[in-house]
Amino acid sequence: MINIGCHVSIAGSLAQAVSRAEERSCTTFQIFTRNPRGWKVKPLTEEAAETFRMVVKESGIDPVVAHMPYLPNPASPRTDVWEKSVEAIVGEVERCRMLGIPYLVTHLGSSLGSPTEEAQERAITAIGKGADASEGDVMILLENTAGTKNSIGTTFEEIVIIMEGVGGNGPVGVCFDTCHAFAAGFDLRTVETTNAVFRDFDATIGLSRLKVIHLNDTISELDGRRDRHEHIGLGTIGIEGIRSVVTHPALQNLPFICETPIDDRRDDRRNIACVRKIAGEEQEISV
Repeated sequence: MINIGCHVSIAGSLAQAVSRAEERSCTTFQIFTRNPRGWKVKPLTEEAAETFRMVVKESGIDPVVAHMPYLPNPASPRTDVWEKSVEAIVGEVERCRMLGIPYLVTHLGSSLGSPTEEAQERAITAIGKGADASEGDVMILLENTAGTKNSIGTTFEEIVIIMEGVGGNGPVGVCFDTCHAFAAGFDLRTVETTNAVFRDFDATIGLSRLKVIHLNDTISELDGRRDRHEHIGLGTIGIEGIRSVVTHPALQNLPFICETPIDDRRDDRRNIACVRKIAGEEQEISV
């Protein structure tokens, strides 16, 4: 059975995210551990963390994945932003440790027009500090980007540079986003092209370092460099492309997280059901 879920809200409390995941028939899910749109962080109490750990265990959902907030930019040339970004990464690692969350997904940020090599070094240092703080309990996952202007981490080669730079600081893996990959020029529309993408991934990074898949369709054309998510099977990757990913032999034991829109066409539960149908599991629902 495919391990599929979505990003859910923590509105009200972290523990309520678990019930929202259950309502959507998730077997895995992703959250922000706090407000993702600001720098200020409300402290996490041990009581709230213990309650979250307890309800996750009772639910049987595994794994839970956390995502970094929107504002941090570990590649930023602006000293104030970079320092706050480091603080945010370390803080999120510490929150994940309290919550028992094994994976923290981060974007590598933007160079903002500064030299790429310098931006990479800043990202390496920032993520290295987060890896140090993990003490082996939390794996930071580097997410591939859509190739928008000045973004870091679009190619497998660039991700490897960051991973090798972090080196012995602690465990670092990869979160592969299908929308971002397609927008960056990785063709996922057929079994043949998807196989080629993951052969390249294995040769460059190593499939053993791939821990989470963000399963999203997209409205971007191939190599369109637009980070625009779409409902499963309704975008330019399409049903056959999504099927080629979710049934790929090397990905069968990985958690798949949808970050798809919610609108009058579909909600999270319906997108998850569509993934299950595409993967070959019986569901009474139209894709």
